[in-house]
Amino acid sequence: MDRKQNIVIVGGGAGGMEIATKLGRKLGRKAKAKITLIDCAESHIWKPLLHEVATGALDIGIDAISYRSHAAAHGYHFQQGAMTDLDRNKRQVILAPIKDKSGEELLPARRIDYDYLVIAIGSIANDFNIPGVREHCVFLDNTEQAMQIRSMLLNKFMRYASHHQLNDKIKISVVGAGATGVEMSAEMHHAVEQLSGFGYKIDSSLLEVTLIEADSRILPKVEKSEISESVTRELKQIGVNVRTSTRIDNVTDSGLHTTDDEFIAADMVIWSTGVKAPDFMKNIGGLASNAINQVMVKPTMQSLTDTHVFAIGDCAACPQTDGSWVPPRGQAARQMALMTADNICLMLAQKTPQHEYVYKDLGSLVNLSKFHTVGNLMSFMGGGVLVEGKIARFVYTSLYRRHLIELHGVFKGTLLMFAKGISRIIHPHLKLH
Repeated sequence: MDRKQNIVIVGGGAGGMEIATKLGRKLGRKAKAKITLIDCAESHIWKPLLHEVATGALDIGIDAISYRSHAAAHGYHFQQGAMTDLDRNKRQVILAPIKDKSGEELLPARRIDYDYLVIAIGSIANDFNIPGVREHCVFLDNTEQAMQIRSMLLNKFMRYASHHQLNDKIKISVVGAGATGVEMSAEMHHAVEQLSGFGYKIDSSLLEVTLIEADSRILPKVEKSEISESVTRELKQIGVNVRTSTRIDNVTDSGLHTTDDEFIAADMVIWSTGVKAPDFMKNIGGLASNAINQVMVKPTMQSLTDTHVFAIGDCAACPQTDGSWVPPRGQAARQMALMTADNICLMLAQKTPQHEYVYKDLGSLVNLSKFHTVGNLMSFMGGGVLVEGKIARFVYTSLYRRHLIELHGVFKGTLLMFAKGISRIIHPHLKLH
């Protein structure tokens, strides 16, 4: 009897979870292959919701999905750990040791065997080697960082609420006006409103949020300028100071210095500009990579260097027929994941992977907390359709619902949506710890 093939997926984001779920159901449950998902965290949070985790609007105790319980229910295995290297000669993923908060080793460094490897570790914010960014800024790349921001924000808010004599504003700068930066700026104002509802003597007049973008407009990657204009108007209306065409030269513990010799004072700087794959991914295992550490792949999502190693999502550089590259979008990661699962199944059947990824922009949606939602749907069809307000909000929330259904199935996914809806009614609107 032939040995079962080991399919290893590194990274439990939206793409990694969806390919692990699909292969687990199709192969793992039927003992046709062993599927293993690796992630450094214990649970999965949909990345577009991290800004809500950061302000306390989303409770990870309710919305997080345990990798271990999900793996047990869907036919795959889970290993917790952070990938540090790749041994392609032995076909092994190398994981760092796991330590507790005091630094004591809980699990030693490990090697996980694979026959087929899918790298789906996503991206991190790009500091562009600007002095002071790593030392003085906070980031919103994962749940741990979101929780760090939550603690810092709520501590600042509540300190001001309990010291009524303080007249200085809480000055927070958000660098990078993509979807994450824009949504984070609005969500902080919502958090202040919720705190005032809990009896804290604080209001949005004490909060000074500055959104900084190097491009000439916010949301520079969104094709329709009408969306950018609509979001800019709404942000200014709720009190966000929007700064475009502003480049940062360096960051200190008291604020930001621009290339125009201007100083922007800040008690806290959230850095959310640009994307790159984590630095350890640069030529990992001898795989070809680009300047932002992405693995160079074919349209089949196989790496240029090794046909048994795939990369999907933000950590992959996938070419298109027009000479462009697939943009780092959640919709692309999901589509790549499902297609890659099909290609791996073909290879297991001794066939050539024939599915090639072609990016089609399904649109962009920006949700400014309770204040406004705007976006563009089906962008690949003649520029798409502009939507705002309740319709846009419904579509935005539907994306998360679809993600739940993909991971849990229609019945359980629908039940979870109802359960989460009830929880939001009976629990506080802001998580304070």
